[in-house]
Amino acid sequence: MCLTNYGIKEWLGSLIIAFIIIVILLLLASKFKIGFLIYLAGFIFICWCAIAAFFRDPERTIPAGGNILVSPADGTVRDIEVVRAPEYDEIFGDAEVLRIGIFLSVFNVHLNRAPCDIVVKRVIYKEGKFHDARDGQAVKENESNSVLCKGNVSDFEFPLVVKQISGAIARRIVCPVNINDKFKIGDRFGMIKFGSRTEVYLPKNEKFIIKLKIGDKLKAGESVIVEVQK
Repeated sequence: MCLTNYGIKEWLGSLIIAFIIIVILLLLASKFKIGFLIYLAGFIFICWCAIAAFFRDPERTIPAGGNILVSPADGTVRDIEVVRAPEYDEIFGDAEVLRIGIFLSVFNVHLNRAPCDIVVKRVIYKEGKFHDARDGQAVKENESNSVLCKGNVSDFEFPLVVKQISGAIARRIVCPVNINDKFKIGDRFGMIKFGSRTEVYLPKNEKFIIKLKIGDKLKAGESVIVEVQK
């Protein structure tokens, strides 16, 4: 199982602690002939595997065809709607935009990937609360990080926002990007640790054909969410 460097502090730190405890338990079990300690050592190893699973980084195959946007996150589609997003007026103007909301449970891969070729124009971090990411208040009140981009699909350029939102358990957004950084479709650009919500904002444009529905299960970098008409 490949693990992401975004979580090296958590998975490596917990591995070191687990290793020390397991060694001590096995030494005690051997010296005092206490079989229960062997089972306890095994339980601790299983607990570490559960922690490490949050930071797994599987390889993904980008679908063929250059006129698509892929999901920026693993998870379940919670909403697809047209909204006003005044916080992003600098790239969308005062026009309505299409928002796709994806809920990530603790069992999903937590890495975020670029939905198409992008150039980062601005990053907006906002402190906030930690409502359950399925709660409607999470969108407005939770800690969040918005990556404002210029997207490019088959030479068609458009404004795009990927928003990372913390949940009740997730309290650490990772997004080590800078202005003018470039990412290809499917590239990793950050993660939200331990369950969360990811949103995509696109212009309300007839060129964008939605290829998903509420309840669909998505895989970051593989699941097609939008097709761009040529």
